[in-house]
Formats: sequence, structure tokens, C-alpha cells
Amino acid sequence: MDFSGELVNWYNKNKRDLPWRDTSDAYIIWLSEVILQQTRVDQGLPYFYRFVEKYPDVSSFAAADEDEILKLWQGLGYYSRGRNMLKTARIVHEQHNGEFPKTYDQLIKLKGIGEYTAAAIASFSANEAKAVVDGNVYRVIARYFGITEPINSSKGKKIFQATANDLLNKKNPALHNQAIMEFGAMLCKPKNPACAICPVNSACYAFAHHAVAELPVKINKIKIKERFFNYFFYTDGDSILMNKRDESDIWANMYDLPLIETASLLSLNELLALPETVAFFGDDIKMPASISVKKHILTHQHLYVRFIYLQQRPLKVKKNWDFIKIEKIKKLALSKVIFLFLDNFLN
Repeated sequence: MDFSGELVNWYNKNKRDLPWRDTSDAYIIWLSEVILQQTRVDQGLPYFYRFVEKYPDVSSFAAADEDEILKLWQGLGYYSRGRNMLKTARIVHEQHNGEFPKTYDQLIKLKGIGEYTAAAIASFSANEAKAVVDGNVYRVIARYFGITEPINSSKGKKIFQATANDLLNKKNPALHNQAIMEFGAMLCKPKNPACAICPVNSACYAFAHHAVAELPVKINKIKIKERFFNYFFYTDGDSILMNKRDESDIWANMYDLPLIETASLLSLNELLALPETVAFFGDDIKMPASISVKKHILTHQHLYVRFIYLQQRPLKVKKNWDFIKIEKIKKLALSKVIFLFLDNFLN
């Protein structure tokens, strides 16, 4: 069976009309690839359009400040992607005269660009013969060939990359890569794949052996950390007391509210009796008696978040706390949980 040919035929008939498929501009392709990492196309598409409109080329991106990028990125998660993009744009502007590299060997040296992204940009912008292996490709190859080696093991990564290299249509690698990625995204899906209409099902190991649900295999390495965030909200009517986060934790350099993190979920009375709480807010805090706790799920962390409304000004503030005018807050880069809370309050 001509595996590549069958997938390309399917792709030409069924592919989605996506804006980054109509260009060989490495900068535009880079934008799309990074934005869509860990992100569904329907979720990432509006962000892609906003970035292209505001930063039509890599030099305009490089001229932005980090707060602007993080604000535009707000809601996508994995904010380190946005920060790395800014670093990359500045390197390209300064070291490549604003011309985004197209070769794999140049791309792999840039900040935030790994093997997959470098191969994708090189392939789609310059038709370089590099096999692209993303989650969709892992799934298609594992099922078709019946590969049971875990996709996130060192051995597994080598096997899948070697297999993808062997399958690659060297005469038209860009079309082949687009086809196999789209095939995995639309037909050979993680759940409920359309095996009955699959053009290569006659030679598919998983289809023949009823192993579609078992492949690909992945080692579960994720350890979930639970954290308990107690946010204090105070406003004088014109400004809100905000906190600028540092670079050592989640939501680096973004804004949230004054925070006291605890090792477990404390009762309200236990929280208010903590020495740190008393030091900043006093031992007679006037506030509603009932404060709800909501769970906020990140990839490796589960946050239990509560908001405590202060009715009087804090006794003192930390150096990274500052009163910010309400009209300016709307321009700040905020984590999703803070954005939703303030959006509800301000509207």
C-alpha cells in the first residue's frame, strides 16, 4: 500500500482551510506552530489572527514588551511559550536581520524551538525533507504499525522518528507532513476514530487486532501537585491592590492579587490567625463570613483558590504589591483565574 499517497489523497479532499497553509512565510508558520502547541485549532485560531494583526512580521514582534505579549496570550496557558517567542523574535531581529530562518539547523538553535517545531517550519516554509512527529503522527504510526513502545520513552521516540523518516515522501515532504498530521487530527482521533472510512484500514494493525483504543502507549509520568491559594482583594474604589509575580513560578511576570499560599486548605479562622496574614492585614479583618473555594486545573498542578474581600486597607504591603488604577488593570497580563474574578467584579 502507498501509505503516503493514500493520506495525501485523503488530505486533498478533506483538509481544513487554515490560514498558515497558504503561505511559505516562516514567521507566520512559526506563530501558528507555537500557538497551537497544547492547544486545539478552534481555540488557537483567534489568537493567531490577533498576533498576525498586531505583529505582522518578526521585527514588530521583537519590538513589543513582555507585558504586551502576555496580555495578548492571556487565556492560552503555558505562558512560557509567549515569553520564549519574544526572546526568539528578538534574536531573529538582531542576528538574522529580521529574516526568520527556514532551515532546520538554524531553527533548532532558537529559543523555544524543539525538534518538532524546527522540522515543521523547515518543511512547510522550504520543503526541507524533515519528518514532523507530533501527537497526531505518533498516534497514526502507533496504530498503523502496531508499535507498543511508549511514545514518551527514549526508545519509543527513536523508533517513531525513524519510522516517520522512512515514511516521508522525500519529493514533497511538506504535503506529506501536512497530510499525516491532519489525518491524525481529523480521522485517526484519540477517541472515536473513523476507522470504518479510513483509506488505510486494510493494512492497519490496530484496526485488524481491535487495539485502536490501546494505542499509542504512553507512560504516565505526570505527578499532580496540589496548592492552596488565598487571594486578598481590596479596592478603594479607584484602584485595586495588585501583585506582580516574579519569574520563579507559574504565571511568571504576570499580575494577580496579594496572595498567601498555604500547605493545605485552612478554615477561614485558621487562615486569618496565621502570622503572615496578621502582619499584613491585622488581627481584626472585616469581611464576609463565607468564602468559596474553587478548583483551577493546570497540567501538573491543581490549585484551590479562594478570594477574601477586605473592607479596610491593609496595614502594610509587600514590595511587589501596588495600587493600580482600575482602567489600567484591563491592560495587564492576568492569569485566567484572576481575569475571570476581576472581570466579574468590574462588570
